[in-house]
Amino acid sequence: MFVTFEGVDGSGKTTQARLLAERLRAEGREVVATREPGGTEVGEGIRNLLLHGGRVAPWAEASLFAAARSQLVDDVIRPALGRGADVVCDRYIDSSLAYQGIARGLGVDRVLELNLIATGGLLPDRTFLLELPLDEAARRRGDGGDRMEREGEEFAGRVEAAYHELADVFPRRVVRADATRPTEEIADFVREELRDLS
Repeated sequence: MFVTFEGVDGSGKTTQARLLAERLRAEGREVVATREPGGTEVGEGIRNLLLHGGRVAPWAEASLFAAARSQLVDDVIRPALGRGADVVCDRYIDSSLAYQGIARGLGVDRVLELNLIATGGLLPDRTFLLELPLDEAARRRGDGGDRMEREGEEFAGRVEAAYHELADVFPRRVVRADATRPTEEIADFVREELRDLS
């Protein structure tokens, strides 16, 4: 199965992705854990440019994320799924739909089309949206952060609203998870939600 985790920065998606991978491995399954942008040499280079570089125009940003994603699918995700492994990814297409498609105003349909072309139409079997109030997410992140995290409160609010919108549009694939709950409790919820896939 192919499982992704989404949410605003500080929501705990990286932790939950790691915990799911550990639990699946403990069950004797082969698991490939990866992240976006990144996961490949090309992707890590793009990650550095996107998160630590200067201003990037909205369509350039969307295109760079799609390019990193395309490389990840080609080099890592499809080969893993092809040999029967589970893939757990920290962010995927829904990040681009939320950040660039909605929050930056490029349009969900247009950004989705770009990404479906880039990935050969590969969508996750299940996506967990970790929902956390913005003030708590900011507290968890602390000071500083990458280029996206420095966009400010208004942008973060647009991203949060965008994720809620996506959960409504894709209710069969996107599962909402209350990220204010204890970490292990969320991990239990995630594993239970995946029983029908595994």
